[in-house]
Amino acid sequence: MALAPSNDTATAKGAAAAKGAASAREAAPARPPSRTPTRGFWSSTIGKKTVMAVSGLLMLAYLVAHVAGNLKVFFGPEEFNGYAHWLRVMGAPILHHEWGLWLARIVLLAAVGAHAVSAYQLSRRDIRARPTRYAHRRKGSSYATRTMRWGGIILALFIVWHILDLTTGTVHPGGFEEGRPYQNVIDTFSTWYGNTIYIVAMLAVGLHVRHGFWSAAQTLGVGNARRERVLRLTANLLALVLTAGFIAVPVGVMTGVVN
Repeated sequence: MALAPSNDTATAKGAAAAKGAASAREAAPARPPSRTPTRGFWSSTIGKKTVMAVSGLLMLAYLVAHVAGNLKVFFGPEEFNGYAHWLRVMGAPILHHEWGLWLARIVLLAAVGAHAVSAYQLSRRDIRARPTRYAHRRKGSSYATRTMRWGGIILALFIVWHILDLTTGTVHPGGFEEGRPYQNVIDTFSTWYGNTIYIVAMLAVGLHVRHGFWSAAQTLGVGNARRERVLRLTANLLALVLTAGFIAVPVGVMTGVVN
């Protein structure tokens, strides 16, 4: 007949089991803090690329509308000044004076900020992923990377100058007046440095759009082997039309077509 275990033995076994469970809990790795879906999306590489693609397309839509408005300068001061006035009353009578314009500016500023931050963080992440430089790089990839990086810096500096020139008038070469946008444009492009800054920046816009549009299509899942030729052709056409349209304004002033 087997003897039942004593109370002391059972107590000792229970204490040992509890101690073992506590040790196991201490040895187990701590769980990472839970992330919200939005934070998790932004932290991922694909999330940053998606933000960069969507914000880039928003800026592209703005550029298309902006170049169309700029080309009104060829139809005379009344047409161009009327367009500038419409921007200030855009959305009326539902929106108050200039509210539509400021709403567009806020959306554009948010897009520029999101685009710049995601581009910077992706670049830093890429550098950390490959601490040593490759001995041989793909020529096309390296060229595109340099173009996007330096093009982005040039455009950021240009945006600051452009605002100070034709929005606030801080660095405007002539007698800046809010009510005469046509003459303000003439004043800016009557200087050699105004033309140089603008044309260099618009060439950077073209290169940025050419690579960025195709890259955004790949990120958003639109691109594939069959569509690649069409996407590249579309990117080239967009870059060409935007660059030519923007540069046409200073060239028009320099040649006397716009006066």
